[in-house]
Amino acid sequence: MQAALRQRLGGLRWPLRISEAAPRPRFVGPGSPAALRCWSCGSPLAAGEGLPHFCPGCRALQPPGSRPDLFRLMDCDRSFRINAQQLQRRFRSLQRAVHPDRFGQRPPKEQYYSEQHSSLINKAYQTLLNPLSRGLYLLELNGVEPPQETDCDADSVFLTEIMEINEKLAEPKNEDILKEIETLIKVREEQLTKEVTAAFERDDLQEAKKLLAKMKYFANLKDKLKNKKIPS
Repeated sequence: MQAALRQRLGGLRWPLRISEAAPRPRFVGPGSPAALRCWSCGSPLAAGEGLPHFCPGCRALQPPGSRPDLFRLMDCDRSFRINAQQLQRRFRSLQRAVHPDRFGQRPPKEQYYSEQHSSLINKAYQTLLNPLSRGLYLLELNGVEPPQETDCDADSVFLTEIMEINEKLAEPKNEDILKEIETLIKVREEQLTKEVTAAFERDDLQEAKKLLAKMKYFANLKDKLKNKKIPS
């Protein structure tokens, strides 16, 4: 029954892993992190992961680390519960420091690194601001595989609810029905966010994974709802 229900739900977009590799500063000398040096002047660099990282000698902007911790970058505790205002302040502060507009007269390599930093900071902000992507990133940091469609198979009541909402979205456009669906999605997402918070705080990663799988379904429904509301 569960497989048949999932087939009727339509194609879901399941996000890929969030982390991506980025270039590192060059190493000088036989393979040791202690030999990390500025790409511009060759001055030794501290081993910390603070971003943005400027050379203490020539003040040249250095490239991002290969796999920076987005929580550390945004000065947040590694937790599902975050302070959105603090996150926004950190985002603005970092963007002011590395925005490409500030590096228009710098060497092309430094302009490129500025663009990389700016892109990374945007990604970090969006990842941590959104409960679903924040939860998926926490699972990844803890070595847990991302949730799949089958993680909801045991909950036929949930799958039936999703199917019924999909069927309503497939009907001819009706503003009252769309408003009803919008309210329902908002309520369900808020409820799931509270449940995911509790799961992470008791370190129940498998339960968090199951709940995040449900959040993915509602994120997909929200996208369908937005498309439905676009004037034809």
